[in-house]
Amino acid sequence: QVQLVESGGGLVQAGGSLRLSCAASGSIVSINAMGWYRQAPGKQREFVAQITSGGTTNYAASVKGRFTISRDNTKNTVYLQMSSLKPEDTAVYYCNADGIHTYTDFVRGSWGQGSQVTVSS
Repeated sequence: QVQLVESGGGLVQAGGSLRLSCAASGSIVSINAMGWYRQAPGKQREFVAQITSGGTTNYAASVKGRFTISRDNTKNTVYLQMSSLKPEDTAVYYCNADGIHTYTDFVRGSWGQGSQVTVSS
């Protein structure tokens, strides 16, 4: 069974920075892609950023140039460095792992529990 555990959310003032981490555990051999989504109150969950096992990154237009995604394949961990935060970045941020190869199985996808990020004006 694969689990994703997030950490690093919190409250920050506009213009500040936060770093989210997400560690995947289980009998994992490799993960095709890891990423972040977010859901603001009353809104649908939206894509934020993704990184492949080879390091190719993709960002939502709303965060490009402010957020940086990275990963440590040896630790099955993905990070999201968020800078120049705005009140509209306030949301619950969810970690996602897509295409998880374990020693015994293939898991299509898995989600973290969510981490609250609040940006005050």
